[in-house]
Amino acid sequence: MIMCATLGAGGTVGHGLGRASHVALASVTDGQISSWEELDVGWDRLHDQGTEGAHHARIVRFLRDHDVEVVVAPHIGPGMQRTLSSMGVRMVLGAQGDARRAVTEAAGTVAE
Repeated sequence: MIMCATLGAGGTVGHGLGRASHVALASVTDGQISSWEELDVGWDRLHDQGTEGAHHARIVRFLRDHDVEVVVAPHIGPGMQRTLSSMGVRMVLGAQGDARRAVTEAAGTVAE
């Protein structure tokens, strides 16, 4: 399963999805992280450029391009939640602390 987590300083869970500057893409198998890639997405800088729909499309494109099945974040706005739900992307909200631990814990709450 491919999971995307927002990243903050020091490997912690970062801001909400739409304002994430960095994310981690994690491959998770049997509840364990098998790969971890950190990427600069710049959604924090891009959030207020253009329309909300254009920003959502940017995030959707990224998630589709990386085959993301689950997003782990402290917060996702209602509009983006509707978008992700319609895509079949599961969300684990309220994440905090160490990002790797948050991903591992989230993997235990969603069925593969």
